[in-house]
Amino acid sequence: MRNEKRKGKPELLIPAGSLEVLKTAVIFGADAVYIGGEAFGLRAKAKNFSMQEMKEGIAFAHARGVRVYVTANIFAHNGDLKAAADYFRELNGIGPDALIISDPGMFLLAKELCPGMELHISTQANNTNYGTYRFWWDLGARRVVSARELTLAEIKEIRQNIPQEMEIETFVHGAMCISYSGRCLLSNYFTGRDANRGACTHPCRWKYAVVEETRPGEYLPVYENERGTFLFNSKDLCMVEHIPELVDAGIDSFKVEGRMKTALYAATVARTYRMAIDDYFESPDKYREHLPLYREEIVKCTCRRFTTGFFYAKPDQDAQVYEENTYISEYVYLGTIEEVLPDGSCRITQRNKFSVGDEVELMRPDGQNVPVRVLDMKTEDGESVESCPHPQQALFLTLSEPGSQYDLLRVKMSLRSANSFGE
Repeated sequence: MRNEKRKGKPELLIPAGSLEVLKTAVIFGADAVYIGGEAFGLRAKAKNFSMQEMKEGIAFAHARGVRVYVTANIFAHNGDLKAAADYFRELNGIGPDALIISDPGMFLLAKELCPGMELHISTQANNTNYGTYRFWWDLGARRVVSARELTLAEIKEIRQNIPQEMEIETFVHGAMCISYSGRCLLSNYFTGRDANRGACTHPCRWKYAVVEETRPGEYLPVYENERGTFLFNSKDLCMVEHIPELVDAGIDSFKVEGRMKTALYAATVARTYRMAIDDYFESPDKYREHLPLYREEIVKCTCRRFTTGFFYAKPDQDAQVYEENTYISEYVYLGTIEEVLPDGSCRITQRNKFSVGDEVELMRPDGQNVPVRVLDMKTEDGESVESCPHPQQALFLTLSEPGSQYDLLRVKMSLRSANSFGE
């Protein structure tokens, strides 16, 4: 089964903010996915999962040998604990593989109410040394997620000083937070929404200016260029070119950030890291040979410029992390093939506008990218249409090449312009 480490391979852990994204992550190569319920996670603005959706997602993943972890990593206040206890009892009945927790009080509740379920300690708990790992192990935690501020050398030292059975999970890809391990106060200060209880408004992405005391009303930009003013914006972490070093450090689970991202993001990142990990364990030479391919594929979803974060040294503010917030968007997500009918037409739920005659691409879980042309498009009522301007519309497509269930449809931005797409 996929959830058993394949010949010592690290687990590939992909985020999912909806049932659609969970299924995509599973099909495109995840060994495990992590999700949030409708409460007690740190992504309150994500779609998140109802209990019924959790049940469906867990069943879908388990049928394919993939594990599911549920985040309950808020820092709880007194008024949260009773509802959290009820929530844990309900979760215990639907059977996720682990809970991801930050708060010691929440940990003790989960340990009592979800006996037998693995407990993982979130990066929010600021896990920066092997003493902390041992502390959580003695309390019954199976796994600890390392703080993003650790170098590979520090992680390797942790590995050497904790029980062999204890697991290290580390973020290897995705957005970086400007505050230490995500302990942000700006959101609460500006908006009254507590980032540490799941309601972050991302004020670190806003524009700022300074005012000199004797010159009220004269606003000086902190830093500005043709892209705007950026005080805190961070690059995205990407370690797909450093799999050997991550493995050598003794990391058990490679974690990807992004529970608010799209199915295209989940598919792109999962497939690329799956390929890189498998290639490396098959042959380090094959991995090195395919490095250009990983670089080419990993940018085919929305991302910022990439960095190696803190893994090799504390990053220089200008050169490494804090620079610009310009997003790279090479491809647009159109939808996923949900069903292939006997006549060969494909049912999708459309996400962005496209038209009959457009050149698009089938992104397949096996690594193939197949150019196709949209030959015909019908609504659920059987009406032929030339384009689909309304997101979430169910459509039946005839393509120039056969599609398969779970193939993802995307279009390159340059073709989007050539096809005169609308928004």
